Amino acid sequence: MVREEPHPAMDPVREILEMHERDLGELLQVLIEVQHALHCVPDEAVALISDHLRVTRGHIRGVIGFYSFLSDTYLGEYVVYISDNITDRMLGSDGLAIYLCNRLGVTLGKTRADGRASVHFTSCTGMCDQGPAALVNGLPLTRLTRVRMDEIAKLINARTPVDQWPAEYFRVEDNFRRSDVMFRRTPEPGAALKAAMRRGGDETLKDIQYEEAVDPSSGHAWRRGADETLKELYRSDLRGRGGAGFKAAIKWETCRDISAPERYVVCNADEGEPGTFKDRVLLTSYTDMVFEGMTLCGYVVGSSRGILYIRQEYWYLRPHLEAVLARRRDSALLGRNILGTGFAFDIDIHWGAGAYICGMESALIESLEGRRGKPRKRWPLPVVAGLNNRPTVVNNVETFAAAAMIALKGGAWFAGHGTTHSSGTKLFCVSGDCDRPGIYEYPFGVSVREVLRDCGGLEAQAVQISGPSGTTITRLEFDRILAFEDLSTVGTFMVFGPTRDMFDVVRNFTHFFRHESCGLCTPCRVGTSLLASLVDKVAAGKGSPMDVEQVQKISQIMKTTAHCGLGQTAPNHLLDSLVKFRGDWDKRMVTTEFVPAFDLDAALGEARALTGRDDALAHL
Repeated sequence: MVREEPHPAMDPVREILEMHERDLGELLQVLIEVQHALHCVPDEAVALISDHLRVTRGHIRGVIGFYSFLSDTYLGEYVVYISDNITDRMLGSDGLAIYLCNRLGVTLGKTRADGRASVHFTSCTGMCDQGPAALVNGLPLTRLTRVRMDEIAKLINARTPVDQWPAEYFRVEDNFRRSDVMFRRTPEPGAALKAAMRRGGDETLKDIQYEEAVDPSSGHAWRRGADETLKELYRSDLRGRGGAGFKAAIKWETCRDISAPERYVVCNADEGEPGTFKDRVLLTSYTDMVFEGMTLCGYVVGSSRGILYIRQEYWYLRPHLEAVLARRRDSALLGRNILGTGFAFDIDIHWGAGAYICGMESALIESLEGRRGKPRKRWPLPVVAGLNNRPTVVNNVETFAAAAMIALKGGAWFAGHGTTHSSGTKLFCVSGDCDRPGIYEYPFGVSVREVLRDCGGLEAQAVQISGPSGTTITRLEFDRILAFEDLSTVGTFMVFGPTRDMFDVVRNFTHFFRHESCGLCTPCRVGTSLLASLVDKVAAGKGSPMDVEQVQKISQIMKTTAHCGLGQTAPNHLLDSLVKFRGDWDKRMVTTEFVPAFDLDAALGEARALTGRDDALAHL
């Protein structure tokens, strides 16, 4: 049997494959690049990838089906994803999506008949402080209006290449509204590494801005080395900034002490929690601090390879990140001989493809290994057996940036800020009904009220702390503090004004979790779907107290039996709203009797039409 040659359009796929090793861990990266090149991953491409990576086509198709930004069907020459995050909806993103569809003559979620364009919703683009936001062919569109949608529709219909669109459309601002001791000044690239790796008397660190990094009596660098750097991390009491708050020094030391031929350092930049966007700012304007923290971790634990796992929504940062890495290699801050010490460490960039669950470290590692991002069993922990079954440190972007500053200025300096149990400062991503959305840095222990005062949101009726999986607080709780001992948070701070219907917020969050459940365990896979259906039923005016009881029952089952944190925390916003905003539920329930959500007799209408029957026996 003669094998048919692939379609000529597969030439870009062959070029992509030539740049990647024959390793399963390259699968997701290959698929992403093919998706960007062809705006789909067709069967012909699957066949080529299968042969190159020596993996089954079924496995490849399973991965394509798991990630939101991959598709086996053609999405069009222009692919637009509009943020469906609640703060974007509050700014009118849902209406703008329909408006753009009408202007383009396309159905939401479908590719236009001529293959020109398609428009879709996506969970959150990480531009919550400058929405409504969207992506077009991987590039961010901010501050959308109907006027701008008109202009975008004209550009698409005229087939104007995206790189010729007005630069203003793609303007992304940091909106760093308040800085404190961590991000007030940016240290020189390499300063933290020099403080950690140079021995006393080797060199006067004239290029370091911070006098604390230099012995005042001699003007020379502290005596550090890997062990002393780890001690400084212990003195700092730095806890991971991803929400769980695990102590970084314990994680690093555990990884170092595990006997293994290889170790990995992974930076988790897959911040998929709606309302979170600090990683975007850190990787834009504090990139060297993040890479420096990763390099220090490699130095301490004995790793030669770091990986930045970054969400697909930040694809536009790729040239910038690669340029910074190249500059650091040229400056001997990365590579085979860092600062002439003989220490070898380098960083690769690995892109996600749209899966909230990959923010969980074990699911992220599964993704790195070329599989669907489904969380592993809790034990062994990744720090013991992570990527490729090797000890792996996984910390988020803000944690690595903090580690760099600790190496530079010392653990005692860092521990001198914050509270007894929450040392240092924290970045908060403020969005929603406030005058000044953006990034705010405060020492741990700041009250919710102070943040609201600074951002211009004191009229709020509620704040969602730590995203949909976090905690909803009301005006009565605004004096609570943001710290691990009270309101622990990844940094998300969504503000809801006095006129907002909190039930609409709950409904948006519920649909988010239904979409993002990985499907591994029944409590989460079925529970998120049931909860979304029940909330929709209440929204349609068919809810009753019995439905509320079902919401509470299903929520408790999920919290106690779900496999991972996603399923366990997915009902949090529902339970909070039923206690704190019950009136927004009750006003939608017009009866105390149970009302079926499904009209079986109406569903038989099509069958009656096909059979030509409309007698009494054809009805229920």
